[in-house]
Amino acid sequence: MNFAAVRTVFPGFLVCATIAAAASFLSEHYGGPPMLFAVLLGLALGSLRDAPSLDAGIEFASRGVLRLGVALLGLRITFGDILAMGSQAVILVVVGMVTTIALAIFLSRAMGLGRSFGALTGGSVAVCGVSAAMAISAVLPRTQYSARDMSFAVIGVTTLSTLAMILYPLVVAALSFDDRQAGLFLGATIHDVAQVVGAGYSVSPPAGDAATFTKLLRVALLLPIVVILAATLRAKAEAPARRPPWLPWFLVVFAILVVVNSLVTLPAAPKAGLQQFAQMCLITAVAALGIRTSLKDLAAMGIRPVLLIVGETLYLAVLSIVLLLWLA
Repeated sequence: MNFAAVRTVFPGFLVCATIAAAASFLSEHYGGPPMLFAVLLGLALGSLRDAPSLDAGIEFASRGVLRLGVALLGLRITFGDILAMGSQAVILVVVGMVTTIALAIFLSRAMGLGRSFGALTGGSVAVCGVSAAMAISAVLPRTQYSARDMSFAVIGVTTLSTLAMILYPLVVAALSFDDRQAGLFLGATIHDVAQVVGAGYSVSPPAGDAATFTKLLRVALLLPIVVILAATLRAKAEAPARRPPWLPWFLVVFAILVVVNSLVTLPAAPKAGLQQFAQMCLITAVAALGIRTSLKDLAAMGIRPVLLIVGETLYLAVLSIVLLLWLA
């Protein structure tokens, strides 16, 4: 990127980065998911999308910065994390993810919301919340509704994940699950990492450990899920110009970082710094998507998307309970 391009991109990017910093501050001092704060602040500043001087930077933040943040998520996963979970966790997670996404796509088409919207919401619920939504959004065919759909997914999964963090520990207690079962259920069903950790350790330290590792398994499966969705949606795209690439660069980097993180002991401080940088990239991208989304467009979506994402969440929870009781 040359100096002229930097000058074009910088003002809009700076606005998004400032919103991300404010969202992180609010999250740190008042609690709540920073992604949710970022998208809400972005929506509140939606009039900025009409400023020509900011358009290039907002677009860069919503696409380029997004891809970089997703790529760096590979630093959170190792092969050891995956192998440590055992066959029960793998069955629980894989069956839950595959069937939830398939059901979401089927229901979304039946409700007139489209295949891509079902893939976006289903992947968000089944894989790993906002991170999955952003990764999947990056490989979906671009439409005039892409930013709106992404903002809805962010708001939906963060809201439902927060509710699950409060309610699901009550569910595992009512079902008399032991610590491992409770951790497996919480890690396999709650959408975002922070809420998984909060719910798991509110039950017990062993349940928190099991929940965290189960969640990491879902994050590790982000790569194959997104690759499969990208290939499928590419084949279904209406025109060659709208087809997403077979294997986006950020997924290649994600896979390389998982391998490196598994084979090499990386210095703790730089690794932690890169993980924090990845988080800020994702928050900045969500802020950009909030700016690009019209509240009027969100309201016009109606009740069907809400019913869809709530239905996906309930299906994943009920299926996980059935599988845990069957595998016990």
